Amino acid sequence: MSVVIVLDGAAPGRFSVAVSPLAELAACLHVLTGSAHHTEHAAWADQVTRTAPPAFRAGLGRFAPLWTALRWRAFYPGLDGPSPVAAPLAGLGIDRFAELTAYACASGYHGFDFSQVCHDPGQAAVLRHAAARLPEPHLGLAEDLLRDPEALRADILRFLDLCGRVFFGGLWAQTAPVLDRAAHLVRRRLADGGPAPALVSLSPSSARLVTPSAGPARVVFDKVHHAVINPARTPLLLIPTRYGAPHLLVKNEPGLPPVVHFPVEAPEVGVTLARARLLALTDPSRVRLCRLIARQAMTTADLADRLTMTRPQVSRHLRALRELGLVRMERHGRHVLYELDVGAVGRIGRDLATALQY
Repeated sequence: MSVVIVLDGAAPGRFSVAVSPLAELAACLHVLTGSAHHTEHAAWADQVTRTAPPAFRAGLGRFAPLWTALRWRAFYPGLDGPSPVAAPLAGLGIDRFAELTAYACASGYHGFDFSQVCHDPGQAAVLRHAAARLPEPHLGLAEDLLRDPEALRADILRFLDLCGRVFFGGLWAQTAPVLDRAAHLVRRRLADGGPAPALVSLSPSSARLVTPSAGPARVVFDKVHHAVINPARTPLLLIPTRYGAPHLLVKNEPGLPPVVHFPVEAPEVGVTLARARLLALTDPSRVRLCRLIARQAMTTADLADRLTMTRPQVSRHLRALRELGLVRMERHGRHVLYELDVGAVGRIGRDLATALQY
């Protein structure tokens, strides 16, 4: 599946780049809830949760559906300046708040209509059924919403304010300059090269430009859900994140402007390359070849003799491994030596884990 951004008629002015403290707070909360998937921030997450007051740890568990699998869309509106963290949520109408929160409790919005979830028993029943199929606290949060949406909104606002005092105030002061630089770079790319290269740069390992002979050009992101976004009709907002890496999120809820929340440092290896590297090492002949050149650099002729293969056969295997970045080549006089890139092989598992989260 993929997210498709149609470029036909989408001038650079249809794209805006913003730095959002609220969106970055959501990314931080995602890390704090699932630090096992973000090993680069694991020590930070452990320190924050270990020293935080009980009320913070309780809120981190109770409100987790708002930032785990489906990022709450209420984290993204009102990106118009350095407002207090929770200020954009305070002005959200209660019915809209309930609708967006219901989508988070159900971990999805396609196929659901929660526009009247607090007034329509049928929509409430659908929400309960969808949330019950997910791990806790999805159902618990859904019940809180249906019981008293005003009280739940007040509780969430208090928790977000507590986040600012527990950890986010100081962290934002350090993170904002990094995000400002990333946003400036994307704005320059939009101005200098147009939307296509700017969008591909957000995810070089998983984005590609498609220019078919018939139909509009488009940028395609390899994602686990499908969506089609047309910036010529609805402007697209691009938001950089540091703590959200390696995820690139595409928010495309009905009736709301689409958002791409992209990591400042995109992974170098996408799922396609990681999978190809794994498959390359399932061939027994290549495994034997790699075992030899892991010990020392060797020529094609030496490898052919030791493996009882023809030189063209060895050359084909080496070429495939070189194209995947697993083998290095070095010339010594008249001889060309091949050596396994042990570091690249050692990163396969980590690269695959990162790519699967992107």
